[in-house]
This record gives sequence, C-alpha cells and structure tokens, in this order.
Amino acid sequence: MLAAFLLAVREGLEAALIIGIVLSALRQTQRRELVPAVWTGVLAALLVCSGVALGLNSLGLRLEGAAEQIFEGITMLLAAALLTWMIFWLSRQAPGLKADLEAGTRRASQAGWWSLCGLAFLAVLREGVELALFLTAASLTAGAQPTLIGALLGLAVAVLLGLLAFASTVRLDMQAFFRVTGFLLLLFSAGLVAHGIHEFNEVGWIPALIAPVWDLNPVLDEGSVPGMLLKALFGYNGNPSLTEVLAYGLYCAAVLLGLRAAGGAGKARGVQGTV
Repeated sequence: MLAAFLLAVREGLEAALIIGIVLSALRQTQRRELVPAVWTGVLAALLVCSGVALGLNSLGLRLEGAAEQIFEGITMLLAAALLTWMIFWLSRQAPGLKADLEAGTRRASQAGWWSLCGLAFLAVLREGVELALFLTAASLTAGAQPTLIGALLGLAVAVLLGLLAFASTVRLDMQAFFRVTGFLLLLFSAGLVAHGIHEFNEVGWIPALIAPVWDLNPVLDEGSVPGMLLKALFGYNGNPSLTEVLAYGLYCAAVLLGLRAAGGAGKARGVQGTV
C-alpha cells in the first residue's frame, strides 16, 4: 500500500504540476478560453491510462504457472527501467522544466485548441502509463486491493500538493521533495529488479547460483506485517538467491554512480557556459 501511495504521489504530483504550469501560462497570456482544451486532454489521458491499467491487471490475472512468473518478471524489470529513466530525466530536466513548459504552452496556444489539448493529453498520458505499469508491478507483491487504496490516497495527496504549490501564499520546496522521493524510488526500483530476477530464478531463465544466501525469516518473516511492508517498498526477501542480492546491489551502485557522473557533467557544462 505504501509503495503504491509513494508512486501515486510522485507521478500524480508531476502531472499536477505540469497542468498547473500550463494553466498559469494561459492565465498570464490572457488565453483563458483555452482552459477547457487542457481539461479535455487531461480527461482523455485519464481514460486511456485507466484502460492500460485494467488491461495489464486482467492479463496478469489470466496467466498461471510459468507464464505468470515470466509476466511478473518482465513487468517488474520494465517498471524498474522506466523508473530509472525517470530518475535520470528529472535530474537533468527539473531545473528548467517550468520555463520549457511555459514556452511550449505559448506555442500550443498560438497553434489552436487541439494543439493545447494534445499537449495536456501527452503530459498526463506519460505519467499515467508509467503509474499504471508501476502499480501493476506493486500489486504483484502487495496485492491488488492495498495497491488500489494506496494509489487513490496518493493521487488525492498529489492533487492537494499541486494546488498548494501554485497557491500564492504557499511555496513548496519541490527540489527537496523530488530528491527524497527519488531516493526512495531508487530503492523501490532496485527491489523490482531483484524480484524480477527472483521470478526468472523460479522458471530457470537465470541461475540462482546460491539459494538462499541467508535466511532472515526467523528474525523478520517476509510474511509478517513489517516484512510485507519492506517487501512492497524495497523488495525485501528473507531468503534471497545470490543473483537477487547481486542484482539489487549492482543496480543501486550503477544508478548512484550514473547520477553522480551526470551531476558532474552538468556542473562542468555550467562552468564552461560562464567562461
């Protein structure tokens, strides 16, 4: 439930901020007549994303045995790949995202109603499809009902934070928010990678090497409430295989090193630009 809540807050807040920036740009340019185009695009994207989520969920429910394990493994690895891309994309684009969106809104408003509708549709569609895939992966470990409840609560909080961010009397430290949630989602993504490897261990696609490396279930059972919470959030497994442990550690190390390298390259470009 908490994993779904965190994912929904993160993705929902990004979508809310994007729509808020677009609406603010329309207000600044005195094009309020185009506001319905934005909400039409948002509604259309929500309908498409809901269809994607239902389709993924129904597909997973119909599969059994090895096919189900393969579906779960592929879904989790694909969700982890998208999360990784999102973490790197935000680290590069977040500082100039507001200015880019405002410029794009001005261009779209000049092009007409459908252009602005398409801008809002694509912005929400990207976040919504990502969230649908993430929630499908989360439901495979935490269950469908807790995932749905967590997602709905997360989206409600995201809408509230989005409104607060654009209220004249409130200023949220969005950079700090995305930094903290980005770190938590890094651990969640590493858990998805490890769980995906576990599924492929089960079907024999990837060797376990050593199974298990250790067994912490007598101390912290993965079937207990704390164990299930850690499993849903960070991919906890009380008795993992060696390939699961290696996948988790190597993924975290690779992403952290990549972010550090990307940050250093960005600072170097900034220094060169000032010379």
